[in-house]
Amino acid sequence: MKQYDVVILTEKRYDNPSELTPYIANILLEDRLVKEALERKGLSVTRVAWESEDFDWSSARIALVRSTWNYAFEVEAFMKWFKEVQTKTQIVNIPEIIEWNMDKHYLKDLADKGIHIPPTIYAHKGDDISLKAFFEKGGWEEAVIKPTISAGAKHTYRINAENISEYSEIWEEVIAQEDMIIQPFLQNVMDRGEVSLMVMNGKYTHAILKIAKPGDFRVQDNWGGTVHHYNPTPEEMAFAEQAVAACDPAPQYARIDVAYDNDQKVTLIELELFEPELWFRFKPEAADELAESMFEFLL
Repeated sequence: MKQYDVVILTEKRYDNPSELTPYIANILLEDRLVKEALERKGLSVTRVAWESEDFDWSSARIALVRSTWNYAFEVEAFMKWFKEVQTKTQIVNIPEIIEWNMDKHYLKDLADKGIHIPPTIYAHKGDDISLKAFFEKGGWEEAVIKPTISAGAKHTYRINAENISEYSEIWEEVIAQEDMIIQPFLQNVMDRGEVSLMVMNGKYTHAILKIAKPGDFRVQDNWGGTVHHYNPTPEEMAFAEQAVAACDPAPQYARIDVAYDNDQKVTLIELELFEPELWFRFKPEAADELAESMFEFLL
């Protein structure tokens, strides 16, 4: 008999933090809403940082990935832990789909299944290509570059013919270490914002609108972005469910980030199946939907 049905995964910064900033308070609230929803289903639950050296991972039936947001900065250590933990408990979403989703090469797979994405060009670690040459491949007036494995807009830059020289040095450093992508800059991200739609067990539950601070295009809160209630259109909800349905195997939870491209068409910015913020505080009932999915997963 396992000691816990579910262990909610966080990271060391959010495991009993000494300082309670508004940002950290929201993280703790989100995880608490999930924990309480799981407990209402009669499940035994705890919450542990993935870096913990004291926790016995074999004591839990499921390890539910939530706020493990430092993984992108500790990829080697995280992947070593990730591989080992798979031998002791079941990770959810399941490891196969997490590993696929961690790298933005998944965008091509979704595009092949008919999901609309921005035009995307890849550069691979160690490629002997300048930022200028990479930019010119797309033929766009403005573009965004980012790593294929990223979080929190790490190494995400808006470039054009006039400012390329400002980023050439950092480009040389980054491309020597990791794969990168380039996409056309979507003006609507600044004009209309970016919509995040949450899907639990294949069904849309709620959405929020992320707005960048004036003059910026990065909507993440660590870059000054703000989050707002949002009522999506039927087209946006259908798009989110279609994107999740294109995943194989199906995820238990997902966040679908969309924006309107330069042709005013809904397009996929990111499909988050690994450790997305799901904004349960905007709709606590959605945590119950996730709990129901976990309950069915355990049957």
